[in-house]
Amino acid sequence: MKARKKLPKISVIIPAYNSEKTIKQTIQSVLNQTFTNLELIVINDGSQDSTLEVVTQFQDSRIKVFSYANAGGNVSRNRGLKHAVGEFVSFLDADDLWTPDKLQSQLKALEENVTAKVAYSWTDYIDVNGQFVVSGKRINVNENVYEELLLNNFLENGSNPLICRKALITLGGFDESLSAAQDWDMWLRLASKFDFICVPSVQILYRISANSVSSNLARQEKACLQVLVRAYKERPSLRDATRTTLRNSWNISLANLYKYLVCKALQKPFNRQKSLSSVRFLWKYFLNEPSKLENLNFTLKLFLKIVILFISPTLFYSIINRRDARNQEPERLLKIWVVENRPERKNGYPGAFTISS
Repeated sequence: MKARKKLPKISVIIPAYNSEKTIKQTIQSVLNQTFTNLELIVINDGSQDSTLEVVTQFQDSRIKVFSYANAGGNVSRNRGLKHAVGEFVSFLDADDLWTPDKLQSQLKALEENVTAKVAYSWTDYIDVNGQFVVSGKRINVNENVYEELLLNNFLENGSNPLICRKALITLGGFDESLSAAQDWDMWLRLASKFDFICVPSVQILYRISANSVSSNLARQEKACLQVLVRAYKERPSLRDATRTTLRNSWNISLANLYKYLVCKALQKPFNRQKSLSSVRFLWKYFLNEPSKLENLNFTLKLFLKIVILFISPTLFYSIINRRDARNQEPERLLKIWVVENRPERKNGYPGAFTISS
C-alpha cells in the first residue's frame, strides 16, 4: 500500500529523435507544471545528435530516460506506455510546449467528470523560434465526440490530451503500421469507447518545422485517408450531427482533411513545390465540400495565396511578415511563457491563457 501511494499520478511520455535544439524547453515545460506528482519518461529513439546529453543534464528524480534503436514515433510512444505507471498518461512531442497549468487543468476536468477518460485542450502554433504562427481550432465538445472527431480532428496533435492509462492499454496502444496520423487514429479509437471532456483554454504550443512528420504532406494525406477508410468501415451505420447520409459525412471528412492540408501547404517554410501540392489539395477540398457556393469566397482567397506563392515565394514571405508584424500581442505572451512567467487565470482554469490571431 505504501508503494502504491508513492506512484506518480501522471506519466508524461516524450519520444525524442535528434531533438537537441528543442527538447530542453520541452522538458522544462513539463517540470514547470503546477501539478508535480508526475514522472517524465523520455524515449531516446536512436538519436544521433546530443539529445541524450541535453536530457541527462536535468537533475530531477522524476525524469526517466530509456534509449533504443530508432523505430519511429509510434513505437516510441508504445515503449513509453510500457514503462509508465501513472493512472493517467500524456504524450508530448520533443519540440512542443505546454502552459504550466496544462496537466492540473486536464486532471481536474477528468476528476470532475468521472465517465470521461480523455481530457483535451486547445492548441496554438509556433515556429522554430517560438513565435506565434496561427491559432488552432476552438472546438468544445464533450462526452461522445466520435462523430465530430471523425469529421474533424479537433484535438489537432499528439501533445494534447490527458488519458486514462487503462484505456490506452485496453486499445493496445498506437498503431505502429501508420506512417503518420497515428494520433488521430488513437483519438478515434478512444472516442469509439470512452467519453471526452474539453478544457477550453490554449494549453499546447505546437511547433511547426520543415523536418516534422506533419510537414511531409504526401505522407500525411496517405495516412489520414487510411485512418478515415478504416473508421468508416468500422462504423457503417454512422450518421453525423445533421442526420445526413453516410456519403455526405464522408465528403465532409474529406473536405476538412484537404482544407487542413492546403492550409498546411501555405505555412512556412514557403516554396513552389508546396504551392503545387496546395493546388491539388484545394481542388480535392472543392470537390468534396458540400457547401461549395457558401464557401466560394474562402476557396478563392486560398487560390489567390497559392498563385502568389507560386509566382513569388519572396513576395508571399513579405506579405506574411507584414501580417505577423501587426500581431505583436500573441508574440509578447509567448515570450512571457518562454521566460517561465506564469500566465494569468482565465476561463476558470489556473494559469490558462488564450492566444488569438
